[in-house]
Parts: sequence; structure tokens; C-alpha cells
Amino acid sequence: MKKSIIWILTIVMASAFIGLLFVQVMYMENMIKMRNEQFAEVVKRSLYGVSTMLEQNETKYFLDQDLEEAEAAYAPTFNSLTAGNSFDYDSDTPGIDTPARIDTTARIKHPGNLGTLKDFNQSYTSRQEILKGQYLYQKGLLNEVILNILSQSSNRPVAERADSATVHDYLASELDYNGLKLPFEFAIVSRNNGIVYSTAGYAPQSQSEVYSQVLFPGDPVSKQNYLNVTFPTKGDYIFSSVKFMIPSLVFTVILLVIFIYTIIVAFRQKRLTEIKNDFINNMTHEFKTPISSISIAAQMLNDDSVRKSPAMLKHVSTVINDETKRLRFQVEKVLQMSMFDRKNATMRLEEEDANASIDSVVNTFKLKVEKYGGTIVADLDAEDPIINVDRMHFTNVIFNLLDNAIKYRREEEPLLLKVNTHNPDDDTLEITIEDNGIGIRREDLKKIFEKFYRVSTGNRHDVKGFGLGLAYVQKMITLFGGSIDVESELGKGTKFIITLPLLK
Repeated sequence: MKKSIIWILTIVMASAFIGLLFVQVMYMENMIKMRNEQFAEVVKRSLYGVSTMLEQNETKYFLDQDLEEAEAAYAPTFNSLTAGNSFDYDSDTPGIDTPARIDTTARIKHPGNLGTLKDFNQSYTSRQEILKGQYLYQKGLLNEVILNILSQSSNRPVAERADSATVHDYLASELDYNGLKLPFEFAIVSRNNGIVYSTAGYAPQSQSEVYSQVLFPGDPVSKQNYLNVTFPTKGDYIFSSVKFMIPSLVFTVILLVIFIYTIIVAFRQKRLTEIKNDFINNMTHEFKTPISSISIAAQMLNDDSVRKSPAMLKHVSTVINDETKRLRFQVEKVLQMSMFDRKNATMRLEEEDANASIDSVVNTFKLKVEKYGGTIVADLDAEDPIINVDRMHFTNVIFNLLDNAIKYRREEEPLLLKVNTHNPDDDTLEITIEDNGIGIRREDLKKIFEKFYRVSTGNRHDVKGFGLGLAYVQKMITLFGGSIDVESELGKGTKFIITLPLLK
């Protein structure tokens, strides 16, 4: 699959996932907003109901008070008006024939009963006077109550007008009636935000958590008090209405993570495929040269003139030996790659003199360096060079670094290689390998130890390899318990610094 197609699919799928997440988040926000509005409306309606019931209690209080006072004042007059009359006022209702009414009607219908009719008229007139007195009494009573409410109610302490137990019961009843069964805390607050009284748990964190309602709106503005209510579990109540969306969001995020991981794997596989193709091409070229040289040398050995010439025979033997070593070295690199696939390397750690091992490798490379007109300088000054490493792998590490220095030399500048060992402290051996080659770009420095990664060499096509050398070097140094760092400047050279623990 082409890289452009992968990018197009990635952009389309990413846009779809982002759009889906956006829709879900917006839906949850709208749901929470709507539930908050519904919650506020229910609380507002409940608080208004509590305020109304407290006002009704206020009216009843003054009505009972004035009724007692009026009954005490009008009792003698009322008793004198009703003395000697035994009328059942409640039975005198149109359409209802009581025994007294039937008897009176019968008297009226018979002539000669004029005296009785006269007595009845007098009684009826007396009854009208009594009803009129009752009406005036009740009217005066109501007027008295209204006057007392307007003039005296605001002077009563609010704790008496709305005691905490009554407010709590009314509030619980109204909230339950409106379908809101949540624990609540409340307080009665004066106009200047002074708390008259409150429940033990009333401690709002912000004003947005408080729902407020004026108590007794008819009071003067300066004397008005407010009923404030908070709901400690409001957040859980609101969240419970949208928690069914949480699994959907989680699944969407999981799918997004899987999608991202799949895309990363796809790019890695594509890059690995390209690297393996390059590896096969490089391996073919690397193996082709020594095989061709050995083949030509073998053909020369079949020539009698070559066999008769000791010098020529020695030369052919040297070529075969060198090319065999070269072929063996390339095979070793392929084995190094298989070691990476197995994750673990077979190590035979033993006591090793780093100065001696490095000196051996340097001597091997002297002829090769001088072939290109270069110089290799070894300052093996470490006083304590004894380390615990695998001899073969440690030698390969030094060999790879020196081989890279020769490969990436500058054609216009004689090669200069410096190898140094010293002890920065009593527990450490430091090995530095420095060259004056083409150097490494800053953006490549972080990647040179990656498996199969090869630094671009511009227009140079004579440098071949598998991209395993430095990855192998870093892995071995890590297994030895050390570390490796690199310093480089493009066009000026590269310096590798290896730090290993000393054998104690």
C-alpha cells in the first residue's frame, strides 16, 4: 500500500473519530445543561411553595390572635342578643323543611293565627339583627387581621415566623411532591447576608450552588429575609442522568487508541519492508564482491604459470584469505541481526584487559587506515583496564566503530583516527574513538542507534551496510552494564564515548 493512501485513510478515520467524540461531548454538555435547568426549576417551585405556606401560617397566627381578642370583647353583647332565642340558624336554609319551619308555615296558612304571625315577624327581625351583627363582627375581624399583618408581622423575629423544624418539614414535603428526593441543607439569611440560623451541613462552596427565595415578600425591603438551600449530592444527581454515555465515550477512546496504534504499526511495517529490501540488496552486493574475488583466485590457481610462481601463488593465497575474512565478517553481521530477533544474546562474560584487546584491533586496522593515507593513534592510558565482558562481542564493538570511521571518511582530508582509554574514577573505564570524517547531522544523532537505520551519505554510493552496526554496539555495551554517547559535527568528525564498569 502506498504511503499516500495510508495518510489519506488516517486523515479520514481520524476526522471521523474526532467528529464522533465531539458529538458525544456536546450531547453530554447539553444533557447536563438541561438537567441543571430542570433541577433549578423544580427547586424554585418548591421554595415558592414553602414561602406560600409560611405566609399562610402567618395569616392563621394573626387570625387566631384577633379572634381570641374579639371574642373576649364582644362576648357580653353577643350573649344578650341571643338570650331567649332558640333558633337553629343553620337549619334555616332554602329548600330544607325543618320541624320548626313546617310548624310556622302551618300557622301562617290558617286564618285567625295573626298573633302567631306577629310573633314570627318579630323573631325573624331579631334573627336578621343577629346575622348582621355576626357579619359586621367577622368583617371587623378580617380587617383587624389584615391591619396586624401589614403593621406588626415584620416586627416579629423571623425565627418565630419560620422556625427551623417547620421550614425543614415544608421544604422536604415540597421537594418530594415535585419529585426531587435529595438530601439538602438550608439557612435563613438576612438581607445583608447574615445567617439567622442554618443546618449543620450548610457550607456552600460558591454562590452558584445556592438556591434562594424571599420569605414574606410583603415585608419592607429592609427587613426581608431569604431562604437559601444547597444540595450536597447535586453533582451525583446530575451525573446519574448522563452516566450512560460514559461507556460510549470509553469505547470510542479505546477504538481511537487502537486505530492510532494500527496506523503506527502499518507505518512501521512499511518502513521495515523497505529496510529489509535495502538489506537484501546490500547483502547481495556485500557478498558478491568477496565471492567474485575468491572465484577469480580459484581460477588463477588452475593456471600452471601461477602455481609455478611463488610470488603469484602467495598473492592469490592472500587474496583468498582476505576475501574469506571479509565474507566471514559479513556473515557475522547477519548473525548479529538474528541475535536482535531473539532478543537475547549468548554472553560469556570473563575478565578482559581492555587495553590489550583494543590494541589488537588497532593493529589489525593500521594497514587498512594507511591504505587510504590515514593515521591511527592509540593512547591506551587507563591504569586499570580490567573489565567483565564477552571477549568476542567486545572486540566486535571496537571493530565496528573503527570500520565506520574508515567508511565515512572525507575524501579530501587524510583520515585521522584517535583511540583513547582512561579511568575517570576508581570504578569506571572510559573508551573514546574519534575521527575527522564527514560527521553526523544533528537530526540523525538520535536515530543512529536504531536497528536498520542508516545515515544518508548524499551522493556517495560506495558505502554499503545493513544498518545494524551501531545498534549492535549499543546493545552489547548495555549488556556489559555500560553506556555509549556520541558527539558529532557535520563536516568535522565524530566522537564515540564508551563507559564501562571496572571489574572489582
